[in-house]
Amino acid sequence: MDPKVHRKPSAGRRRRAGSHIAPAQTQESHDAALHSIRAFLRGRSSYDIFPVSFRTIVLDNKLEVKKALNALLASSVVSAPLWNGDTARFAGMFTVQDIIHLIQYYYQHSSYDTVGHDVEQFRLESLRDIERELNVPTPPLISIHPMKPLWEACELLISTHARRLPLLDTQPTGEEVILSVLTQYRALKAIATNVREITHLHLSLRSLGIGTYISPIEGNPFHPIATATLDTTVFDVVHVFSRLGISAVPIIDEEGIVVNLYETVDVITLVRLGVYQNLDLTIASALKQRPHDFPGVITCTPQDTLASLLMLIKQRRVHRLVVVEGEGGRKGRLVGIITLSDILHYIIGTDSTRMNGTRSSAGTSATATTASSSNSHLEVPPMDGTRGS
Repeated sequence: MDPKVHRKPSAGRRRRAGSHIAPAQTQESHDAALHSIRAFLRGRSSYDIFPVSFRTIVLDNKLEVKKALNALLASSVVSAPLWNGDTARFAGMFTVQDIIHLIQYYYQHSSYDTVGHDVEQFRLESLRDIERELNVPTPPLISIHPMKPLWEACELLISTHARRLPLLDTQPTGEEVILSVLTQYRALKAIATNVREITHLHLSLRSLGIGTYISPIEGNPFHPIATATLDTTVFDVVHVFSRLGISAVPIIDEEGIVVNLYETVDVITLVRLGVYQNLDLTIASALKQRPHDFPGVITCTPQDTLASLLMLIKQRRVHRLVVVEGEGGRKGRLVGIITLSDILHYIIGTDSTRMNGTRSSAGTSATATTASSSNSHLEVPPMDGTRGS
């Protein structure tokens, strides 16, 4: 007789373990996540995504450049709104790009020995004159009310190709008040922090058309991306910054491998040290002046997803990513560059695609105030830091 096995009666029905298989990722799930992001932007104001307490540095437009730079450095920022004391109105933004234009102008119109003095004595109210002399686009005088939907602020950033947007309120007396400045980074970090559905943005960056990718032409294997080498002079790169209105140039070797990145904020380091006469030094030498806290070059591949990129923005400060790939020992070869403008442009979309959540075309790359917010349900990212554009 076969032995019988006596089992203890079950105390209850055994519960099945949850599945560890990730839900299927489809175009529909990607589009639904994009719709959630857009709903978030439409349902929040720009003011909502700022901390409960913050300060804003505002510069009088009659300040000399040297004093303005000292104020920026003392406050650990790289841009600030300008204020016209005569009219009591907002007068534009002072940014690193203005310093680039000034250096470009004075190297063309001043003697080599006096360029440093000329730049430092220049007054902020005349910045637009320099742009006209250089025949470079004048930044639009734009702003938005802080209680307007964040969606409208992002649309304005994209349509004007601006990297930052002042938030202006108006007093009952009609006088303007500059509350703060919304940056592309702050908007994207708010999305990454508050929209859980971003994990479903699984499609690759290149398939979504996010970024600018090389399209070689005769004599330029990296067209349309501006590049430099370690032997390029700083002034040559400054000229590229001014002429193209860009804020960073990948530094590559003879094989096209990305070895570093030179940014407009690196020029500020040289300006702070007063080495205007040494802008003919090489990029290799200039990089030795870079602060020790430089975060390094952030790279990605064309196959990385928008979800991974937004998670990176949530975790650390990101202003651009150099797109690299390679085979047969050519790992790290430059293939493109992605800016925050590219990401925001994709999220906002075009007039014909904002309703269905898709987009097929490539992105476009080339005095203190304290306030309080009542939106405690939002997870608000910290204030913007020192590096970036």
